[in-house]
Amino acid sequence: MRRILLAATALATAGLMAAPIMAHDDEPAPVNTAPVPVSVTPDQLLAPYYEALRQQVEMPVAGPNPALSPATTLTRIAFGSCNHQSAPQHMWAQIASANPQLFLMIGDNVYGDNGWNADAGLESLRSAYALQASHPEFTGFRARFPMMATWDDHDYGLNDAGGGFPFRRWGETLFETFWGSSDAVRSRPGVYESSITGPEGKRVQVILLDTRYFRSDLKRAAWTKDRPPLGSYLPDESLDKTMLGEVQWAWLEQELAKPADLRIVVSSTQVITTAHQFEGWTNMPVERNRLLDLLTAREASGLVILSGDRHAAGIYKTAHKGETMWELTSSSLNLAFGDDIEKSTAREPDPARLTPFFPIENYGLVDIDWKAKRLTMTLKSNQSATLAEQMFSW
Repeated sequence: MRRILLAATALATAGLMAAPIMAHDDEPAPVNTAPVPVSVTPDQLLAPYYEALRQQVEMPVAGPNPALSPATTLTRIAFGSCNHQSAPQHMWAQIASANPQLFLMIGDNVYGDNGWNADAGLESLRSAYALQASHPEFTGFRARFPMMATWDDHDYGLNDAGGGFPFRRWGETLFETFWGSSDAVRSRPGVYESSITGPEGKRVQVILLDTRYFRSDLKRAAWTKDRPPLGSYLPDESLDKTMLGEVQWAWLEQELAKPADLRIVVSSTQVITTAHQFEGWTNMPVERNRLLDLLTAREASGLVILSGDRHAAGIYKTAHKGETMWELTSSSLNLAFGDDIEKSTAREPDPARLTPFFPIENYGLVDIDWKAKRLTMTLKSNQSATLAEQMFSW
């Protein structure tokens, strides 16, 4: 991050010196006149560069994708996270075999920060999208199943980055171009989005949060020789820290006030658990509580939270202000870190997790029984075997 900020500062120094102040009769001011300070953000500074770059480079696109009819009664939604563009793409066939009506890509959809050399053009991210678009397994899946997407750090531009990432606007442009984002997403900073599908009585609202673009810096633990086994961040109770930014918070409150029968709230990082200090809502307890408060105060509906990021999967449950809250974490599609389920589970004891912590390749399913008003959360392996399943009614 230091190199990035130095690069942005260098650009600012080169391009933002104020024009010479002219004296009376258009005579140049004395040479020792101090330059006028100019307040500028990296976004403003880099905007002309990105406008020119967009005309010069090929912008990767994910390919054709069928639209989801607003009248569709949704009964099966699949989702996944952590898909490396250079890894095998075998999971798309497995997910297709489940025949979902909608698929949600919820973050780390490519790993564009791998090999990044701190260039403002994020060439490694653009190349990652191009490689992902070249895989027939992916494009074939996308041609059949409607998709919605949000991002996490590795397709945002930099590992663990938040709102201070100076090249976020170009990362957003690459994201929106690749995924064919809606006009609503393209019209505002960040990639958060919401949709409501289905007839009255069977309306599903999908809310995709953006936990990157506006997020404050995280509080790091003091450096030690031994890396902390469960993350290097500390809970930060500061009232001036934010996960979503006030504009997105206001938008979310408005969305949760809309009539819906079931709401699916997607956060790229985990919400319920406080058992680790990797990235997650646990890093900002005040913001986490604000989110749970807002979800509890929503217009009456069923609710489930979906998350990814962890390269392991599980089902979580907590109570907040008298309501039971459920979360299904699915990660990763093709970048699993191991196959020892027992070791993974023991490494991260968590009273909120109802299942083992599965470090193997997986994807998630949400099945809706409208007659019974019952939702089934399922974790599936890379052979579509059931790893875990949990039902609840609303």
